[in-house]
Amino acid sequence: MAEVKEFTLPDLGEGLTEAEVVRWLVEVGEVVAVDQPVVEVETAKAMVEVPCPYGGVVTARYGAEGEELAVGAPLLTVAVGADASAPAAAEGSGSGGADGAVAEADGADAAEDGGAGETSGAVLVGYGTGAPPARRRRVRPTPVPAAAAGQVNGVASGYGRHAVTPEVPVRAEAAEPAPGPVPVISPLVRRLARQNGVELRTLTGSGPDGLILRADVERAIGAAGAPAAAAEPSAAAASAPAADAGEVRIPLRGLRGVVADKMSRSRREIPEATCWVDVDATELLAARRAMNAAGGPDAPKISLLALLARICTAALARYPELNARVDTEAREIVRLERVHVGFAAQTDRGLVVPVVRDAHARSAESLSEELGRLTGAARDGSLTPGELTGSTFTLNNYGVFGVDGSTPIINHPEAAMLGVGRIVPKPWVYEGGLAVRQVTQLSLTFDHRVCDGGVAGGFLRYVADCVEQPAVLLRGV
Repeated sequence: MAEVKEFTLPDLGEGLTEAEVVRWLVEVGEVVAVDQPVVEVETAKAMVEVPCPYGGVVTARYGAEGEELAVGAPLLTVAVGADASAPAAAEGSGSGGADGAVAEADGADAAEDGGAGETSGAVLVGYGTGAPPARRRRVRPTPVPAAAAGQVNGVASGYGRHAVTPEVPVRAEAAEPAPGPVPVISPLVRRLARQNGVELRTLTGSGPDGLILRADVERAIGAAGAPAAAAEPSAAAASAPAADAGEVRIPLRGLRGVVADKMSRSRREIPEATCWVDVDATELLAARRAMNAAGGPDAPKISLLALLARICTAALARYPELNARVDTEAREIVRLERVHVGFAAQTDRGLVVPVVRDAHARSAESLSEELGRLTGAARDGSLTPGELTGSTFTLNNYGVFGVDGSTPIINHPEAAMLGVGRIVPKPWVYEGGLAVRQVTQLSLTFDHRVCDGGVAGGFLRYVADCVEQPAVLLRGV
């Protein structure tokens, strides 16, 4: 006998509490293997493919594409066991949509031994390689007679495998509600019904196996003439002005919401200051060409961003005050021994900051290789949450946008960020004469709590000297 197991959205780490369903990778009725990715979700930090720890037949999916689910909310159910591949197992549950059904095989409450199917080897918080996790028991709702459900388009809309979804849920005419469990999963649906005086037992659910969905309750409220109340009303929503005809409102959620919160916190907590300098980068470009030529045609090329990152790590070794953060509760400056360089990357999802771990211990070639890998992962959305957190200093090359200067917001809780403008030919005084040189502007935004202008100026001047004369770096090699 097959056992139906419920797979919930796992804890994806880094304190994330919710994720948005981007794309389902499996369909209801499809056979999945242990640890096979079943859904692609977008967290506030990255796109993640979530593997299922069970092998069997998918009997239901939860959440439509574009819907946000909380950690611990059901993702899908899988029929595991000898009968899992039977066609009836797939047909017994409804199609995947915004709400799914938790189908429960007969006698599943007795299947508590770990021998029904394979177990996962994937390390997911809340799952893993041990015994199967405890499972909430779902009880099939009692079928509503076809006479009470009524007719829809000439077809009875009763409960069953091939039930037809009704346009409007019909309230039963019985004086007393039918006994037995109410086929409702979502606590929000229950709250909405309770707030509007809707008796759930009198409704015929339009979900798979008669599951009562939020839409069913809202239709019942509308049919009764009662105002449809939101499941979580807020004072802000009640007082929000009505949108004009030409307005477009974009919710601050997901990555955009996290960026907004982090930038606001940075400006609220960090007293930042900015200093800048124009720099002749002609010699740095020449040094890069020489490095790449020496490596041969098949050797990986060293990027300009890698050279700038290497210069920054050398500058932070001289000015460790800027590789720090402020503990506001303890009123302490925390200096950090290891340098993890973040770099701003604009992607289709928005601005992200991938992190090069232990950048101070890497050569220019190693930095270039890691920067290239992280940039590719950022573009295709495959960065993990761990690759987007933990930076101690950020390098921002906004010159790729064709601009000369900027006063960027510090990546909280760091203490400094170096910005690099575009490199363009400009007239420049060189060796006593006027020449056309490749010039850029460097800007340093720093937390004035961790240091004063002398330290910030010294750091920026050292970076500028290394850009103008790369041989300066040899003194520290």
